[in-house]
Amino acid sequence: MNPALLTPVLLAPGDGKSAALDPARLAWDRISSADDPLFATAFAALWSEFGPAHEMETRDVLAARFAADDAMRYEMILVRAAGAIAAVRDQTIIWREGEVIVHLSHLLVAPDWRRSGLAGWMRAAAVLSARDLAQIRGKSDAAITLVCEMEYDDGHDPRRAVRLAAYERAGFLKIDPRTVRYFQPDFRAPAEIDAGGGARPLPFQLLLRRVGSEMQPTIRGAEVRRLVRALYAMYGAQFRPQDMAHPALSLAEYPADETEIALVAPTAVA
Repeated sequence: MNPALLTPVLLAPGDGKSAALDPARLAWDRISSADDPLFATAFAALWSEFGPAHEMETRDVLAARFAADDAMRYEMILVRAAGAIAAVRDQTIIWREGEVIVHLSHLLVAPDWRRSGLAGWMRAAAVLSARDLAQIRGKSDAAITLVCEMEYDDGHDPRRAVRLAAYERAGFLKIDPRTVRYFQPDFRAPAEIDAGGGARPLPFQLLLRRVGSEMQPTIRGAEVRRLVRALYAMYGAQFRPQDMAHPALSLAEYPADETEIALVAPTAVA
């Protein structure tokens, strides 16, 4: 990835602090294959942070996600300073009904780079990747939505509150979970799922940034369904059909297409 293309116009409204950090100071690599020599490095860093708590898919699942069709691109962004890891993110860029949806999956920022503004540039890199796919699809002006799944802050893990506050400062909004109850599929290995009596999807919150329309206070039911279908299509490409068929993953009870759903602050209590 060419850091010269990371310009302040890509930053989220609340990421002004990031503009003081020149991304060209760092080495940026886009990993788009499990055969890339850097994949093992990037995966190991993310797995050590998120894997033990079942917050990340297994290596085999992610390796397969690289091989998705041309309407769905999985990638990792590895950022290094003087050879040391500064940050790693993995994300999936999805073309869906004329829109680009970027699923922001896991982000790890090394301790020395926290509160430096680098996290904002990692989100900006997602916009750059979305524009690349839009151009390939022949619609460079396509709408772009960044979406991430966040755990509910139950007070037991302080990292959850930190993550929600960080996205709130950046200007992301949350689909009101009192109206839309979203569930993430079960990330456990199939053998573990079967041994435990079947899949157990987990309740998550959906945060988003509609690039260029960040101030809109509502989202229509049709847009929510499109976002969630894109996420479930991403997961369904590698997860077993019987696990994706869990009733919690049904959209049947989602609001009707024309319903206006509030977008609230990420830290708002559900």
